[in-house]
Amino acid sequence: MKFLYTMLISFCSLGAFSQTQIAAADASKHIGDSVIIIEKVYSAKAFDNGMILLNLGGSYPNHLLVVMIEPKAKALFKYAPEQELKDKKISVTGKLIDYKGKPEIVVHDPKQIVQLYILINTK
Repeated sequence: MKFLYTMLISFCSLGAFSQTQIAAADASKHIGDSVIIIEKVYSAKAFDNGMILLNLGGSYPNHLLVVMIEPKAKALFKYAPEQELKDKKISVTGKLIDYKGKPEIVVHDPKQIVQLYILINTK
């Protein structure tokens, strides 16, 4: 039984390491891959249907990557992502897809997005 438990833990942890960190500028080269991208949110838009679009690497239409937060996922956020994340650096994790010629990550869970904070040493 201990062996099965160890194998289960090992198997589950493989998924946590299957994502590669890439630059937003390289996203189009990684369509179909699960990745981690760290980039600034330059513009954001919320739609009446609950969908939110975050444009990374530049403002629309000159963005490098779109992060689309599904309406079901938006309901799980404890804040308004389109307001809170604008002009902030974030880490987003997910599978890259091609949507109308631009790379996109669809967010199904708020845990896929982490706002990054810069600590400044004032000494």
